[in-house]
Amino acid sequence: MATAAGLIALRETSFRAMGTEVRVVVPDEVPVPVTDRVRGLFAAWESTLSRFRNDSELSRLNAAAGDIVVASPLLFDAVHTALRAARETGGLYDPMMGRQLAALGYDRTFDEVRHSAPAPATPAPGGDWRRASADPETRCVVVPRGCALDLGGIAKGMAVDASIGVLRDAGVTTALVSAGGDLRVIGRPPAHPHWGIAIEEHGDRVVTLHRGALATSSTTRRRWGTGDMARHHILDPCTGLPADRGIRAVTVAARTCAQAEVAAKAALVAGPLAGADMLRRLGLDALVVPISGPPVAIGEWPDEDDAWT
Repeated sequence: MATAAGLIALRETSFRAMGTEVRVVVPDEVPVPVTDRVRGLFAAWESTLSRFRNDSELSRLNAAAGDIVVASPLLFDAVHTALRAARETGGLYDPMMGRQLAALGYDRTFDEVRHSAPAPATPAPGGDWRRASADPETRCVVVPRGCALDLGGIAKGMAVDASIGVLRDAGVTTALVSAGGDLRVIGRPPAHPHWGIAIEEHGDRVVTLHRGALATSSTTRRRWGTGDMARHHILDPCTGLPADRGIRAVTVAARTCAQAEVAAKAALVAGPLAGADMLRRLGLDALVVPISGPPVAIGEWPDEDDAWT
């Protein structure tokens, strides 16, 4: 993508981190060491927040469930943000489902899970986030005994937001950072009034974005088999089983990627009517795709040829 004069082009860098593909798009004039900082940020976040690495700080916190643990600033911020999101969504987003995910077979990276044949597991409802604590004064965190945090989606969203901050601090005014399709932008691409974003879960429909973030939650991603049953990674805290309330995918636009990610997941868990009501209450623009019936636009979700202003 370039200006009519061909003087300014965009450069894309991609790499694997946090179990997904990360893409960083910046003007070609931005020095490579600047985008390398984003790669380093994702590596640091993964080493701290992955529940699949035995040496991560999150894994050590989960192993110490029931004890008071002083967390690093990064881990504390992620846990505190996740618990706040749980309160704000009434538990539709529940970060304390790590034990349930592991019991359903998602106890290792997804590439390993989908090639294995985990045994069926007895479901266990969520809600244990209410017994967790995170003290901002001391950075002390307590995971309830017998429970485990899973920060997967929200951590990726926060890493995208933090990466945009790194680029801004380096003087970059035009950029896109995406982690598995959840993304955030600043500025606008050269000679174009907006970013064109293709959303795979909506038939690669292209929506146009001027600012902020987009995130999609879908039951078609990260699927695996448990016995003779198909599973996916978004659990309903009411049942402890993969969400099955009539929604195939939700895409949300928000100011930050973390906010969009949480809202999309909570709406998918809530179901078409309750999810749409929640998104309207939060004042967010979204597209809800039910398993049957036409998609439902929430707020000012743009038509094919429109963009957010």
